[in-house]
Amino acid sequence: MDGATELIPRLAPRLEDVLPNPEPETVKVLRPTPEPVDGPVRKAVRAFGELMITAGLVILLFVVYEVYVTDLISAGKQDEATTALDDEWNKDSNTVEPVDPQRQAQYDLADGKAFAKMYIPVFGPDYHFSIVEGTTDKNLEVGPGHYIGTALPGNPGNFAVAGHRVGKGAPFNDLDLLSSCDAIVVETQTTWVVYRMLPTTAEEAGWAEGKAKNPKCAKVAPLKDKANPGGSPYAKTVGQEIVTPQQGEVISPVPHFTGDLPAAQQAALMTLTTCHPRFSDKQRLIVHAVLTMSYPKAAGFVPPELKEQ
Repeated sequence: MDGATELIPRLAPRLEDVLPNPEPETVKVLRPTPEPVDGPVRKAVRAFGELMITAGLVILLFVVYEVYVTDLISAGKQDEATTALDDEWNKDSNTVEPVDPQRQAQYDLADGKAFAKMYIPVFGPDYHFSIVEGTTDKNLEVGPGHYIGTALPGNPGNFAVAGHRVGKGAPFNDLDLLSSCDAIVVETQTTWVVYRMLPTTAEEAGWAEGKAKNPKCAKVAPLKDKANPGGSPYAKTVGQEIVTPQQGEVISPVPHFTGDLPAAQQAALMTLTTCHPRFSDKQRLIVHAVLTMSYPKAAGFVPPELKEQ
């Protein structure tokens, strides 16, 4: 072609031809919400809430201290008492003859000092505590404490021991879980002494036809006199009971008995006492057990009762 080629330019559409004219938007002005007046009622509510939070934290810290910190402290004291007792027994072991060990048992009953060990097999193989002389707060921080003046292990009368249920080692935390005929084994320097929990009130009537057939219960029976149950000195002595802190007769030589009974006629009992319910000292949980067996200590010998579960 002789002439110049004519180029037709491409026209871009205008924005206003594609989009409608936008309407002007209404501008909304946001204003801050006015704060409520901080009157006396709001101040009182806020102060009360802060007080409750603080009180809750204080209670929580107290519980942690009582349950965990005191356990750690008591565990250290229990270890020290047990080590001292083992050292004493080992030192005197060469002077102890295996003849009539119950007569030869010697106890250094100094306040706060351990003189025996206690095992409750149904609570597991790791359950063992050294028993100290005395039941003051300081004594019970170490471990279970022997009520001063009550019988000694294996002897007629009532070998009574107290222990904490929460914190401070809590040796009797699960005392309510003991059942009749469960063994409580006490180790002295010369002897293994075995007690078993007595029948409960609910079990006494049908004992001979029921649980008495269990081999563990062979030497356990209600202590009531069948011919004269109401007049028996042991009429009120059962495996477990709940009493008030004022009922000290539970640790008498014959529990709940106010008369005099010659030592030769007294049963050999062990009584365990602790607070009830947990975290309260309004009542006392009591467990009574009767002596069923004793063994002289010998090298390598372990009572078969320790293997019960």
